Amino acid sequence: MSIKQALISVSDKTGVLEFAQGLAAQGVKLLSTGGTAKMLRDAGLTVTEIGDYTGFPEMLDGRVKTLHPKVHGGILARRDLAEHMATIEQHGIPMIDLVCVNLYPFAATIAKDGVTLEDAIENIDIGGPAMVRSSAKNYAGVAIVTDPEDYAPLLAEMKANGGALQLATRFGLAKKAFTHTARYDSMIANWLTGLDEGAEAKPAEAAPVPAIFPAKLQLAFDRTEVLRYGENSHQSAAFYREPNPVAGSIAAYTQLQGKELSYNNIADSDAAWECVKSFDAPACVIVKHANPCGVAIDGTLLGAYEKSFKTDSTSAFGGIIAFNGEVGIDVVNAMNERKHFVEVLIAPSFTAEAKAALAGKTNLRVLVVPISRQLNALEYKRVGGGLLVQTPDNFTAQASGLKIVTKVQPTAQQIEDLLFAERVAKFVKSNAIVFCGNGMTLGVGAGQMSRVDSTKIASIKAQHAGLDLNGSVVASDAFFPFRDGVDVLAAAGAKAVIQPGGSMRDEEVIAAADEHGLAMVFTGARHFRH
Repeated sequence: MSIKQALISVSDKTGVLEFAQGLAAQGVKLLSTGGTAKMLRDAGLTVTEIGDYTGFPEMLDGRVKTLHPKVHGGILARRDLAEHMATIEQHGIPMIDLVCVNLYPFAATIAKDGVTLEDAIENIDIGGPAMVRSSAKNYAGVAIVTDPEDYAPLLAEMKANGGALQLATRFGLAKKAFTHTARYDSMIANWLTGLDEGAEAKPAEAAPVPAIFPAKLQLAFDRTEVLRYGENSHQSAAFYREPNPVAGSIAAYTQLQGKELSYNNIADSDAAWECVKSFDAPACVIVKHANPCGVAIDGTLLGAYEKSFKTDSTSAFGGIIAFNGEVGIDVVNAMNERKHFVEVLIAPSFTAEAKAALAGKTNLRVLVVPISRQLNALEYKRVGGGLLVQTPDNFTAQASGLKIVTKVQPTAQQIEDLLFAERVAKFVKSNAIVFCGNGMTLGVGAGQMSRVDSTKIASIKAQHAGLDLNGSVVASDAFFPFRDGVDVLAAAGAKAVIQPGGSMRDEEVIAAADEHGLAMVFTGARHFRH
């Protein structure tokens, strides 16, 4: 199918002049609208404006431009049907072989502070989506271009094929186009259905208040790769990324080297990265099977790595390591000296020396992720036949908000360690018990049905690592339902505890802490993680 006439009407004008010049150079006639037509004409191109083409002027503040039979007839007519072609000829409608359209900037509009309903409504494109859908429906005879990234490849294909585009190319463009309009409509639907009740009746200058959870939720993700398998070898899997992932999320990774990432690699990398980026001081997090098995902060990343490895060197084998700063050769050398086998290594950056030293480990997956504290607006979890949606857990305890409930007051050092322990517990699967001291984890108990068992496991882990729990502090992700958990951690040598509080037996638990000479503080917020 040879391209003889093209219609160009874009809001995002990135690269469109060069595209139009390339089309004109291959003898393609150009139709255009408004600002796009002016830009092309000012650049010296011969352009027919839509109003002159249809004989009907743009009207209603631009709301009606391309909604005309001469436009849509030229797009939708089937070239293989004699009846269609006869009708087109009867009404003097030329064929339009290529349509280049992108839509009004609705996303940018609603992202503005104080955007009004009226502003949002006026930035809902009507003619654009209609042309996109018409062109995509008739991909057998029309090429629809919605992505500036396609401009150069399309010009090259036309030049190589005497001005024609292959059917496979046009079909691929159509699929992309329907996705484009589907996401555009979904974005509008999500925003409108998420407004507070009565938004339509408020004064035009008033900014409506978006609800947290829209009544109807549309989601959009792009497949970045098909994985070798899922959690297990008999399961199939793929990784999908949001079109605009939150800055600093694991989806924003760049892989420097190593094997393909697996399903479990990505899940565990996310757990490690979310934990390590929550610390201001140089930090290292080692994750195994979605749980931190070693977390530490120090004056340097090397010191943080050495401390985190001590927590559980057995579990650290084959784990995921994340750092919140630039990794240097000293860290890489330390890993090599202890022959630490790692599946994935993550950091915001690596020095040239570190990259060179890691290059020999061809199987090691090395990821660079920009550091950012920004969280997703919503979190999703798939269940049978449905989706659980929640806001992220953005609570982190601060010293000023702690409630001391025991006779023994925690020291300044204990407060510091308790806050560190609470931050780690936030990323450990519930029931979570974390022993800490001197800015490092000493024992981690995760995912047990009983909080007492989690406490015992954390204590056992510390013993196996040869770490002394005497004088340690403990964080619990939720309240202690009975005093037995406090009895176990006190027997292990802990001297201070941080927990949410809120149990009907809080008095019994506090009494147990007083009996053991423990300091206990309440945060008022739990950190269940399932």
